[in-house]
Amino acid sequence: MTILQNCRFVRLLSLLLVAPLLSSCSRAPSIEVLGSFFPAWLVCFIVAIVLTALARLALLRLRVKAALPLLVYPSLAALLTFVLWLIFFY
Repeated sequence: MTILQNCRFVRLLSLLLVAPLLSSCSRAPSIEVLGSFFPAWLVCFIVAIVLTALARLALLRLRVKAALPLLVYPSLAALLTFVLWLIFFY
């Protein structure tokens, strides 16, 4: 590589690395609870934990046993968190 090509490469690389930092983001959604602002994902997560607990109680009542509860219930909580986020904030 010649010096001129090297300078162009460095300029292009620096432009590609700085461009994502210069793009603006929309304001993060937040919810006011008793005068304090909480991130919306935190509210979705808390609701998802409650829904997961209710789903676990429903499965126990129906006598359905989860094969790997250590994997099933956190995955269900994550799924419900993402679905709630998409429904209410997307």
